[in-house]
Amino acid sequence: MPYVHALLAGTLVGALYAALRVKAPAPPPVALAGLLGILLGQTVLGKL
Repeated sequence: MPYVHALLAGTLVGALYAALRVKAPAPPPVALAGLLGILLGQTVLGKL
């Protein structure tokens, strides 16, 4: 269930950025690499 909340929060923030025409703070590949790192870190720490 936390993943659903995170997805909804991300979608809301993305919609807000689009509505306000704010440029993303990082290029898409960098942002995706950061998200992958967060996911991997959360997974590893969850196993400890």
